[in-house]
Amino acid sequence: MDEKELKPTSVNGARDEMAPGLSRRSFFFAAGAAGVGAAATVAGAGTAEAASTDWQQPGNNNHVIELQGKSSHADGAVGMEFYGHCAFKVTSPGGATILFDPWRDDPSGAWGLWFKSKFPETKVDITMSTHTHFDHDAIHRPHSTMVLDRMVGAFEFADLKITGFADKHACVAPGWYPWTDALKEFGVEACPPNNPGHMDMVVYLVETGGIRTLIWGDNRHNPPEDFWSAIGQVDVLTLPIDGSQHILSYEQGNAIVDRLKPKVVIPTHYLNETTTYTLSTLQPADEWVKSQKSFKMLDGAGLQLAAAEVGKMDREFMYFGHNALKA
Repeated sequence: MDEKELKPTSVNGARDEMAPGLSRRSFFFAAGAAGVGAAATVAGAGTAEAASTDWQQPGNNNHVIELQGKSSHADGAVGMEFYGHCAFKVTSPGGATILFDPWRDDPSGAWGLWFKSKFPETKVDITMSTHTHFDHDAIHRPHSTMVLDRMVGAFEFADLKITGFADKHACVAPGWYPWTDALKEFGVEACPPNNPGHMDMVVYLVETGGIRTLIWGDNRHNPPEDFWSAIGQVDVLTLPIDGSQHILSYEQGNAIVDRLKPKVVIPTHYLNETTTYTLSTLQPADEWVKSQKSFKMLDGAGLQLAAAEVGKMDREFMYFGHNALKA
């Protein structure tokens, strides 16, 4: 689309004009960052997505009712299935399923096409989102009985426990693409304590099958000391690192790994050719992965992790590469 075709519509009664010196891309992003209620549209891109259609989803909660009566402890492996970007489905040994951070394209169209299709309408017991950015918040897409969006605190169900820790999104782009400058152009502070709400984060700790998995999301690299103390031991860690160093730099990622000393590290938020367009400005994570002491290039989109085997590992990098589930 030619940039001249981009024309913002009226927002909360404001004139259909942009502030001098504000790029069209920054206008749309900053409007959302400032908490403007009306969604902007882009000529030729259609309107924003419709309201939730969860009431039309097929299936029912029979599986959840069955799981309610199961023991809080179940033996067996923990399943992890990768849907690209930061989206994972975790399956407990007892069969409970959680999907984290389903993605979508920016509904305003301002940030271009990131993904090659809509997120698959996979069936899951619980859907969770770490924050409200478009590439993490398609919570309407999975066929989910429960939605725990940005949950802080503890939740226990069947043979799993999920704890959400409130923190902040990375607010200074460390790589070549200064995406955080869009907020500066609009006079919004990306970094705490005066950050807009969409830069608030929740990091999730999932405990099941004797394995503690930390879903980092797009969290900052330098949370306060009490955050680290609250997290405790980590067996499996997901981290948003790609070749463009969009969210975290290699050095920041390595420092987090050295601090937490997880048994397994899984890269996220990188260019996956199955799901993601190069318009996202992301790059694969191969360079970072191959710089590590021990790594494994996975040949599929799923993992089965047993506590006994994970316990023998030490910072083993497991990389899904361009593998991702489509349905």
